[in-house]
Amino acid sequence: MDGEERERKISKIVETFRGEEDIDRYKKKIAEEIGSNKILKNSEILKYVKEEKIREALRKKPSRTMSGVTVVAVMTSPVECPHGRCVMCPGGPTNNSPQSYTGFEPAAMRGAQCEYDPYRQVKQRLEQLRSIGHPIGKVELIVMGGTFTARPFSYQRSFVSECLGAMNEFYDCGHPNSNDSYSKSKKSSIFEDAKRINETARVRNIGTTFETRPDYCKRDDIDDILYLGGTKVEIGVQSIYNEVLEKIRRGHTVEDSIEANMALRDSGLKVGFHVMPGLPSSDFDSDLCMFKEIFEGNNFKPDHLKIYPTLVAEGTELYEWWKAGIYEPYRTEEAAELIADIKKIVPPWVRIQRIQRDIPSNHIIDGVKKSNIRQIAQDILRKRGERCRCIRCREVGHARGEPEDIDLSVRKYYCCGGEEFFISYEDLKNDILIGFIRMRFPFRPHRKEINEDTALIRELHVYGQMLDVGKKPEKISWQHRNYGRSLLREAEDIAIENGFKKIVVCSGIGAREYYRKFDYELDGVYMSKKL
Repeated sequence: MDGEERERKISKIVETFRGEEDIDRYKKKIAEEIGSNKILKNSEILKYVKEEKIREALRKKPSRTMSGVTVVAVMTSPVECPHGRCVMCPGGPTNNSPQSYTGFEPAAMRGAQCEYDPYRQVKQRLEQLRSIGHPIGKVELIVMGGTFTARPFSYQRSFVSECLGAMNEFYDCGHPNSNDSYSKSKKSSIFEDAKRINETARVRNIGTTFETRPDYCKRDDIDDILYLGGTKVEIGVQSIYNEVLEKIRRGHTVEDSIEANMALRDSGLKVGFHVMPGLPSSDFDSDLCMFKEIFEGNNFKPDHLKIYPTLVAEGTELYEWWKAGIYEPYRTEEAAELIADIKKIVPPWVRIQRIQRDIPSNHIIDGVKKSNIRQIAQDILRKRGERCRCIRCREVGHARGEPEDIDLSVRKYYCCGGEEFFISYEDLKNDILIGFIRMRFPFRPHRKEINEDTALIRELHVYGQMLDVGKKPEKISWQHRNYGRSLLREAEDIAIENGFKKIVVCSGIGAREYYRKFDYELDGVYMSKKL
């Protein structure tokens, strides 16, 4: 059977698909029709499927794009952190891995496979996601691996430029060969071109997250982050107690974390905290008190949170303490109880992104070895008759059930000297979140685009299965139904009511066209509008 005949037969059978319950039966039928003793993979069938309902049934790991974006994580090359090495840190150049990573995490392994070339990493990940049925038109880029803002700015700019280049050229090159590399001679003018092209590219960078340390998040660092298209910064807070930070030789103080948090917010950026319960000099009670202060204290209140129970890995100073019997980490059961207690008190405007490092259990000497610790904690809450109200547990797609009556909700709180508004569309009865805006009235902004008359939109997000730019909404998706437009209008109205004359959005490069539809204009690194 020639290729054309084979494709014709597959297409004809695919047209009769009715839903998920038919998939396995039809895959067997396809194999029989084309005379193959091998069942085709879902990814091999997907290219023949046009109906979104069937694509959804064939799509592998649907949670990859269930939150409304396609996440592409890239790893920077191994280099030491400027302060040295924390006692629990398993990685670094001596281990041929980025600082704070073992090298066996999936993202770290992809980075090493691509020799830490950012262009190849992005391209390879986009190819993988597309092959298993995911839309890739809206990419949230996450730059991982040590203290990015401590690297020379030329490295930072080149790294991000190549990431954008991979997105811009992905469809132009068809399926690019994974050994291709973006030109290393790119200068700042080329970076500006890459940003401009990405505003209307088929694969758009709708947000970029940088990981760094609180003490490398000063105003100059933030200016660089914004220039590079950053929309979110995750800082390694680890603990809010100086005695713990000193014990683990972290090299920064809680005051550094507070200062970074304020400066990031007043620049319009989203803020994520990495926090490690179970560090030396802490215990269950002090850890729970720490999270209560993080959620309630006006110096903290992160938008996003990653909880990493402390693990013992070979080759670390903590491993020597563990061998000597002077340190013992949380095991799965105790950590799950603590996380359940934390999830019980989390505010509805915080998103717990991750619980537990992505380290294979055979590389963990002691500590939490079960990767489903979040689910174990959820089960504990369920047995108690309690629940977590973080964004991830409430967002449509992750939450159980379908929304019924959707209402506008406005929550106001204070943080780092400014006023914060969490404006959302929710099914309040069933506690399901459709989308939201984070708006801030700043305290001490340093950017020239922002003055005392300026309100900041730090995040706009609509959840549900991701749709590519310009695609009409399917029944199964909540995107492209004008929730974003309505949230934006509500934020503008609140800003006007409070006497503000201008509003700026910390927009991803590829999201700028969206804001232009509502009369926003490029204003330095932001999209802004006069009110």
